[in-house]
Amino acid sequence: MLTFILQRLLHGLAVIWFVATLTFILLRLAPGGPFDSERKLPPEVLANIEAKYHLDEPLSKQYLRYLAGIIHLDLGPSYKYLDRGVKEIILDTLPTSALLGLLALVFALMVSFPTGLIAAYFRNSWIDRFSLLTATFGISVPHFILGALLIWLFAVQLGWLQAGRWDNTASMILPTITLGAAPAAYIAALLRSTLIEALGEDFIRTARAKGLREDAVLFKHALRNSLLPVLTVMGPLTAALLTGSFVVEYVFAIPGMGRFFITAVTDRDYPLIMGVTLVYTALLVGANFLVDLCYAYVDPRIRVY
Repeated sequence: MLTFILQRLLHGLAVIWFVATLTFILLRLAPGGPFDSERKLPPEVLANIEAKYHLDEPLSKQYLRYLAGIIHLDLGPSYKYLDRGVKEIILDTLPTSALLGLLALVFALMVSFPTGLIAAYFRNSWIDRFSLLTATFGISVPHFILGALLIWLFAVQLGWLQAGRWDNTASMILPTITLGAAPAAYIAALLRSTLIEALGEDFIRTARAKGLREDAVLFKHALRNSLLPVLTVMGPLTAALLTGSFVVEYVFAIPGMGRFFITAVTDRDYPLIMGVTLVYTALLVGANFLVDLCYAYVDPRIRVY
């Protein structure tokens, strides 16, 4: 088990290094520079700015300086927000994005598991067809469309909920539903299909033949053997939700990482783009690592050495 953990940790570090290197290279290959604008700066001013941020150094030296900063958890200064570093911006905005993602994940799980179970148990009924229709709608509608519809209905027309910001509990409901709707629909559809397949297996017929109650057959036997595909998608899904959605944060004016990432792209703020990308990569690697550890617990046939 210890060997497996060390291997996964080394693999995760390799993935983070690869993403960091690829991001560095792509940003340098993009046309233009971080301080290009419609009004060109005097050459002397531009040279001083590039010297301040070490952009006048060879790319190899910039790359080594960048990696050294990552090792020391120093992501450098922001080109746009002169009074704040990238690390400070991420520490200030990540909790908001993570809370939004966590609430959306809880909402998705609370909706998807009962929906998937009911749809699989009553397969080919009107309940099953309605669940599939709802899941298809949830997966197909983009975040910005669903968010606008929810704002128009519950904030503008009915006046029940707050349309934007992140001030109180009422302001968190619409963003949570908007971000969690697609994952809930996807997990419900996936769980339904795997449950239907499991309910047709021989061990389910054996359990029923032994006289087990239907709830025990469904929850103890069928559900447990249907969780592996769901766990597989939970890793990247959890990481994506915990980092928040850039579109949802923009639609609801939430002060999370999304707003800063969008402005960083338009302003060519290289350190901020690379910092947010690294945070997402680290969360994705960590979530997949936890999913791998959960495999052995969910399915006893899997052994990790």
